[in-house]
Amino acid sequence: MTGKIARLAEKCKELGCEYRLQEPMRLHTSFKIGGPADIFLLPERPEQIAALLPFAQELNIPLHLLGCGSNVLVSDAGIRGAVLAISGRLSKIERLSPQKIFCAAGAGLMQLCRFAQSEGLGGLEFAYGIPGSVGGAIFMNAGAYGGEMKDILLSVSHITADGKLDTLYGDALKLSYRHSAYMENGCCILSAEFALQQAEPDTIRAQMDELKKRRKEKQPLEYPSAGSTFKRPKGAYASALIDQCGLKGLRIGDAVVSEKHAGFIINAGSASCADVCALIDEVKQRVLSQTGITLECEVRLLS
Repeated sequence: MTGKIARLAEKCKELGCEYRLQEPMRLHTSFKIGGPADIFLLPERPEQIAALLPFAQELNIPLHLLGCGSNVLVSDAGIRGAVLAISGRLSKIERLSPQKIFCAAGAGLMQLCRFAQSEGLGGLEFAYGIPGSVGGAIFMNAGAYGGEMKDILLSVSHITADGKLDTLYGDALKLSYRHSAYMENGCCILSAEFALQQAEPDTIRAQMDELKKRRKEKQPLEYPSAGSTFKRPKGAYASALIDQCGLKGLRIGDAVVSEKHAGFIINAGSASCADVCALIDEVKQRVLSQTGITLECEVRLLS
């Protein structure tokens, strides 16, 4: 792998793309956990991505796409291969029409919410306070408080694994609960267009502030985490099941089931990936044993 990584680094130099070798992934995840990636790519332009994706494929280098790292857990051993970060360098937001917004994938979701509010466009209030990038939110069809990205998403532009620019619309996005087409197609999300509704900026702000207050009261935002650890099981809530089983405060190393919100596993100090994985398994086993319900992890493991 070392020779291949060196060739990818040379390609980055040719393209004028910043890269870092043996980059600690704990610096790039909301969990603050993870060993080094062999090479960490920081493109600034779509054409750099269009060149790097097929080149990595040609070299048979595993390549992971990363937004703000808010829904991932990286192995303690790190990531063998490349990580391509769609960061704030690709973060343009603009109003295209009275009810339509364009947003690049690297923009923060909260940044998009604030822009929409300032423009008097409602529909994104549910997303205010959800950490991560717009690209990441599309990837997993993020949602909260009765809203999801699929409710407002018109189209998504991406670069395919062989370096071609394309766009998906409507049903082709395959948006469902915590799922999109991008979980299977290997494409790199570049940007999206959103359909919103005109509303009073002050009304939108009040709704956003109320949801932010509710999150702060109910969620352990003071600790590193990956957000909700488990998907919502049919006909139930993961947090309620975990609480019902008496698992709040359950701890393995510095990984802890939050006392504030049982649906969150937090990093209470210097938790390792192994700590978190062991705690996830323990919670799943105890919930299954006591309730007969199998919890499904929402956090993606990268290694």
